[in-house]
Amino acid sequence: MNAVLNERLNAIATQLGKLPHGGKTPFLQAEAEKLGMSVAKLYKELERVMVKPQRKRRADAGKTALELKDAQMISALIMETMRKNGKRLMTVERAVEILIANKEIDPVRVDKETGECFTLSTSTIVRGLRLYKLHPDQLLQPAPVTSLQSLHPNHVWQIDASLCVLFYLPVSGKDTGLRMMNADEFYKNKPKNVVKIEQDRVWRYVVTDHCSGCLFVWYVFGGENSENLCETFIQAMQPKAERLQDPFCGVPVNVMLDPGSANTGHGFKHLNKQLGVNVIINKVGNPRAKGQVENANNLVETQFESGLRMVRISSIEQLQGLANRWMRYFNGQKIHSRHGMSRYKAWQKIMPEQLIIPPPTEYCRELVLSKPEERKINPDLTIDFGGRKYDVSGVPSVMAREKITVSKNPWKQFSVQVQRWDGWDENGKETWLEVPEIVVNGFGFRQDAAVIGQEYKAHADTQAQTNAKELEKLAMQADTLEQAEQNRKAKALPFGGRIDPFAHQEQALADDKVGYMPKRGTQMDYNKMDVQTAVLSKFELAKMLKPRVEAQGGDWAVALQRLQTNYHNGATESELDKVLDVITRPTLKLLKTGTDG
Repeated sequence: MNAVLNERLNAIATQLGKLPHGGKTPFLQAEAEKLGMSVAKLYKELERVMVKPQRKRRADAGKTALELKDAQMISALIMETMRKNGKRLMTVERAVEILIANKEIDPVRVDKETGECFTLSTSTIVRGLRLYKLHPDQLLQPAPVTSLQSLHPNHVWQIDASLCVLFYLPVSGKDTGLRMMNADEFYKNKPKNVVKIEQDRVWRYVVTDHCSGCLFVWYVFGGENSENLCETFIQAMQPKAERLQDPFCGVPVNVMLDPGSANTGHGFKHLNKQLGVNVIINKVGNPRAKGQVENANNLVETQFESGLRMVRISSIEQLQGLANRWMRYFNGQKIHSRHGMSRYKAWQKIMPEQLIIPPPTEYCRELVLSKPEERKINPDLTIDFGGRKYDVSGVPSVMAREKITVSKNPWKQFSVQVQRWDGWDENGKETWLEVPEIVVNGFGFRQDAAVIGQEYKAHADTQAQTNAKELEKLAMQADTLEQAEQNRKAKALPFGGRIDPFAHQEQALADDKVGYMPKRGTQMDYNKMDVQTAVLSKFELAKMLKPRVEAQGGDWAVALQRLQTNYHNGATESELDKVLDVITRPTLKLLKTGTDG
C-alpha cells in the first residue's frame, strides 16, 4: 500500500509542477478527496516524497554589516555583566541600547545601492557576533583539551584529597573503631549529624606519578589541611619498608595541586622550597589539568574501599595497612592502558639521576617548620646567616642593601641557598641557588680578598649600577658616559630641554570646557554690626595710667581721686588718652576784681 501511495503522490507532484498560478489549490483539493485525506495531510505526504531543490547560497553569505569594533564592545559588555555561574543578565538588545546611548557604537548604515539609511536589527547583530566568534555562547565554550606529558617517572606528581565516604570514628561511647556511615543517619537532609562527626571522618590523600601511573594512598583524620598534606607528601617520598615489593619513592621535580588553602599554605611551600620541588597550582575551574589523580581517587573507591564493607576495621592504622597491601597489588599487577605495563614496571624505568632520595622523615618534618628568612645584603655582597657569612656576589641581579630570602640547604650541612626569580618580579619561575660560605684566614681576612699593593679586585656592576648609567646617558642625550658628564658640567638641560614640565597644566586648562555660573550671595550688613569693646575697671585703669601720670610729673594722688570720681564704672581701652587728660587737667582759680575797675 505504501508503494502504491508513493507512486500516486509522485504523479500528483509531477502534475502540480505543471499547473499555472491559481490552479494548484483546486487540484490539490480534488486529489485529497480522492485519497480520503485532508489537504493539510496531502501537503505533508507530498513533502515526504518530493525532491526539494537545493537552496541557492546568498551572495552576501559570510558577510555582516556589523563592524568588528562594535561587535567587540557588545560582547564585552554582555560578558562583564554575567554572573560567576555563567548566567547572562543582559540581552544583546539591552547591551546595544546602552552602548548607543553612550555613543560607543553606531548601528546606522547606508545602503550603497539606494543611499537610504537603516538601523541594524537585533537579529543582524546576533548573526554578526556569531560570524566574528564573539557571541557569549561561543566564548563560554570550554577550551580545547590539551594533551600533557611528563618526561620520566617522578617528573610530575599529582596530589588530591577526598573524603572517605565509608567510615568515621565515633568520639563517644564504647565503640572506638571505624565503622560504616549509616545512610539514613547521615543523609543530606540531616546536616547537623554530619557536622558532629566532621573532624572524625577519614580523609583520603592520593598521590599519583603522572608518567608511570603509580598511585599512593594515605588516610588521615582532621580533614584537608596543611599538616596532613605535608605528612602525605613526606610518606610518599620515603623509601617503603618492603622496597622489593613497593619501589615507589623519591623527590619529584614538579607537584600539581588544586588551589586550596592547605595546598598553598606556608608549610607545604616551605617544604618544597627546601627540597627544590616546583609547585604547580592549577587554575580554578580546570579539573582536567590533574585528571589522572581524580581518576585515581575513583580507582581507590571502587577497587579498594568498596571491599571494606565486608571487613571490621578497628583503627586507622589497620586501614592504612590494608591500603598499603592493596597498593602493592594494584601497582604491581594491573596493566595501565596507556603504556601497556604495570605501574611499578613502568616506574622502574627511572634513571639513577632522576631518582632523588629525600632526607629522612624527621628531617623533612623539620624542613616544614624551617621558614626561609630575609637577610639584608652587606655592601661587600655578603649575608649573615646562622652565625656564618656567605658570598652572594655570584647571584644574578643582586644588589647591596636589598633583602634576599635565605634558607637552609636540605642536602648539605653548613650550607644555605637563596631565592631568585626567573623574571622581573615574583611572577617568574622561582629558583634556589646555593651560595658558598666565606672562608677566613688566621687573621680574620677573607682568603680570596685582594692583597694591598699587589692586586685589585672589583665587583662587577650590579643591575642597579648598570641601569643608573643607562639612565644618565638617556637624560643627558649622550652616547657615552664621558659625553654625558661633559653635558652635565655644561649645565645642559635634561632630555635636551624638549620636556615642558608644565605642559599637562596647559592642556588640562585648555580641555576644560566647564564654566562656573556666578552664584548670587547676600551682602553683609556691616553698618549695623554691634561691636562690643571690653570695659576696663577703675583698678585696671589705675594700673595702666599711674606710670604715664608720674612720667608727666603729675600728682598721682589727685589723679587717682579724679579717676575714682569720674570713672567709677571704668572705661574702654580706646578711651585711655581721654581719661588721662581728665585726671591730669590743671585746676583753674577764680580772681575777684575791684569796684573801681
